[in-house]
Amino acid sequence: MLQIDDAKQKLAEIKMFAKEAETALGIDQLKQELDVLRKEMEEPGFWDDIEEAGRVNKRIKPIEDKLEQFGKLKKRLEDASVMLELIAEAHDDDMASELEKELMALKKDTSELRLKALLRGEYDANGAILSLHAGAGGTEAQDWVEMLYRMYTRWCERKRYTVRVLDYLDGDEAGIKSVTFEVMGLNAYGYLKAEKGVHRLVRISPFDSSNRRHTSFASLDVMPDLEDDDADIEVLPDEIRVDTYRSSGAGGQHVNKTDSAIRITHLATGIVVQCQNERSQMQNKETAMRMLKAKLIEKRESERVQEMQEIKGEMKKIEWGSQIRSYVFHPYSLVKDHRTGEETGNIAAVMDGEIDAFINAYLTGL
Repeated sequence: MLQIDDAKQKLAEIKMFAKEAETALGIDQLKQELDVLRKEMEEPGFWDDIEEAGRVNKRIKPIEDKLEQFGKLKKRLEDASVMLELIAEAHDDDMASELEKELMALKKDTSELRLKALLRGEYDANGAILSLHAGAGGTEAQDWVEMLYRMYTRWCERKRYTVRVLDYLDGDEAGIKSVTFEVMGLNAYGYLKAEKGVHRLVRISPFDSSNRRHTSFASLDVMPDLEDDDADIEVLPDEIRVDTYRSSGAGGQHVNKTDSAIRITHLATGIVVQCQNERSQMQNKETAMRMLKAKLIEKRESERVQEMQEIKGEMKKIEWGSQIRSYVFHPYSLVKDHRTGEETGNIAAVMDGEIDAFINAYLTGL
């Protein structure tokens, strides 16, 4: 049975969190900005400049998304307050059970909105391009890359993001040597940029007949997915080298029969990108150029952050080695699932909850 006093306290906490989210989001400023952008769209000749029109449309979408989400949350809080008053008068058990479930859902949605308020980076609203690469360790490391790839694609499914593979290289015996995939959806880069780094796995290897413990490493690179109007970096033809090669894969009418895959090397920085999963060489080249510009912007932002750190002075990282996260499954221990609160020893379940917990911790600590 729902305790009225406890429910009132929970509802008051959720309202406080919602107020913090409203302040962090700047709801009033967002409404004003949306009005200005909509008036701009109503101006005669607005669609004459396609690039400017695209920029305005792209800015409107995340503002409308935040305002709509906050509006729905505010309405649900008002309904929960009314329901609580009715329960206090009528002592309806069915209504009390419904309110208890609603309070749990409201707490989760309010926390998500507070996190979304932190996504204020220049490219946070964009999609993301992720590249996974196996470290030293042969088949064991390649199997680890496949596990990570599965984890991220499952997380994208839960977020209703669309995933498209751009480059894929199978492992020698099992797993994946490297994979590059695009995540399309609002705020995908904002959430996933915290995942960049080295991921470490400790487990009893299924590929070792002696059942010894193995440590495997895989690196993940995360870049913003840039549209043409986003990329403020110009890449000249004499700054790059473009190589073509035959695509790998199951084959077909076009794949594996022509040199349609593209590899672009940026001569000044040594950055290399490649794409082979589009239908034509031209499409592969366009996608690879987008990836290159994203990497160059990411490099520029990293240099800017490093410069700021040098001005502030050196700060030692509180971590072991270079990995951003370790997944330790041997010695075996029960691990609490971040989504359900239950203890589990299942690798997929633990990994599935790990990414949400790390993203939440990262954004909250910004």
